[in-house]
Amino acid sequence: MSQNIVIAKRYAKALFELAQERQLVSETEQQLKDTAELVKANHELYLILTSPNIGHVEKSAVLSKVLDGHVSDIVLNMVQLLSERGRIDALREIADSYVRIAGEALGILDATVTSAYPLDESEKEAVAVEFSQKLGKTIRVHNVVDASVIGGLQVRIRDHLYDGSLSGKLERLNRSLKSQAQ
Repeated sequence: MSQNIVIAKRYAKALFELAQERQLVSETEQQLKDTAELVKANHELYLILTSPNIGHVEKSAVLSKVLDGHVSDIVLNMVQLLSERGRIDALREIADSYVRIAGEALGILDATVTSAYPLDESEKEAVAVEFSQKLGKTIRVHNVVDASVIGGLQVRIRDHLYDGSLSGKLERLNRSLKSQAQ
């Protein structure tokens, strides 16, 4: 496990506990994702936050100016802390870890659904309902398009892969034929 992921889980867990105390779990999730996206998209802001030539006070002031009124104090304080400790690069992983932690606490699982073409909302909903019934949790579907699946779907939830794709079936058939030929 990479160092950033370990660090991200610690920060995300601490932030989640604080957000839970203040009953700001969902708001914090959205603000954290938005802030991570902002830092990624705004190259100038990223350079300021990672520059060794700019002091912590100045970085903190920039973050306050950019984020004040858009995020809660717990998100602002965390981003300032990351900047101060030279860990702003972990912000995306922290946001991802926070989403997982908050989702688990709220009974939500993320499913990455890989298909040969983009799924429409009704297809995503059908996948969510099917796996929700099987797993007893609310399923949040994220669609990834990969033409190599040919047809059908691959659904990844946590560490489990449910492979109903045509490419997966062809691969299993190929292995079966090879094992019978030996």
